[in-house]
Amino acid sequence: MPKKIRVLIVDDSAVVRQTLEGILSSDPDIEIMGTASDPYVAAERLKTEVPDVITLDIEMPRMDGLTFLQKLMKQRPIPVVICSSVAEQGTNNALKALEYGAVEIITKPKVGTKKFLEESSIRLIDKVKAAAMARPKSIKAAKPIKVSPKLDADAVIPMGKPQTLTTTEKVCLVGASTGGTEALRIFLEAQPPGCPPIAIVQHMPEHFTAAFASRLNTICRISVKEAVDGDPMLRGQALIAPGDKHMLLKRSGARYYVEVKSGPLVSRHRPSVDVLFRSGARYGGANVVAAIMTGMGDDGAKGMKELYDAGAYTLAQDEATSVVFGMPQEAIKAGGVHKIMPLQRIAGEMVRSCG
Repeated sequence: MPKKIRVLIVDDSAVVRQTLEGILSSDPDIEIMGTASDPYVAAERLKTEVPDVITLDIEMPRMDGLTFLQKLMKQRPIPVVICSSVAEQGTNNALKALEYGAVEIITKPKVGTKKFLEESSIRLIDKVKAAAMARPKSIKAAKPIKVSPKLDADAVIPMGKPQTLTTTEKVCLVGASTGGTEALRIFLEAQPPGCPPIAIVQHMPEHFTAAFASRLNTICRISVKEAVDGDPMLRGQALIAPGDKHMLLKRSGARYYVEVKSGPLVSRHRPSVDVLFRSGARYGGANVVAAIMTGMGDDGAKGMKELYDAGAYTLAQDEATSVVFGMPQEAIKAGGVHKIMPLQRIAGEMVRSCG
């Protein structure tokens, strides 16, 4: 019988602890090891038992979650899922937590419609399972590139033949999940000014993507922003799909732009990599260079195979540099990957292949 994933819930709110415990306990693969009202209680519990995953609030009495996370990662690294509010400060602190070693972010569950609660439960369970598989590691940043100037997705975008292309402008599409925030930082920091247009789907909750894009924009040599419906695909710019919205590549004549829209969960996600990649196959075809990075599950595998069949050049992050090798591995199994490579080489390969 497979070993269950044992979870320790750390949150000062009894209601949140009870809600998280109820959702996670509903999955047969997960077992609640215990709950703690603050990091001191959690630390005492860790003296006798070690969970597979910790869900951690940030704003707590006596000791905040960031301080506890830093101490934990130095003394006894355990996969941590941050359970955060969506207030501005909470969002920024959650992103700091990812830098400190947390592997996932979820928003605190709220009372809502039945559909909202069902989707929140799916996401929470998936995040915990992804964290249990994660292998946190330190990855050296890629050197900046020196270049010479130069469900499935049917629910959101129907299957169709690639449109006849009237442009040779290249566009880059990227998908990532668990471990992707750090992978994308390394990837985007290596991009040169004037790089090909980039569209990115990173599995991340609503509100967090704007702060994530803003932070990247301050450290990269290119412009990084959360995508807005109708944004053009421009050289020297990366667009990140907003949390809880799908993003599609579209084309009007020789001009590429993105469409941002609502819709059902696709491959258990919104935004979905499959949706972005399928739209790339339909509207970009051989003008697309795509990369699938670290993450759990199979989101992006079908879409990448469609890109491959449409003539796009496709890359997958290798297992050695992936926090979770699930998404790249599934894309490789589907036969949609031309080349497998370390994270640090993906940016350079994409730029070179775009000419």
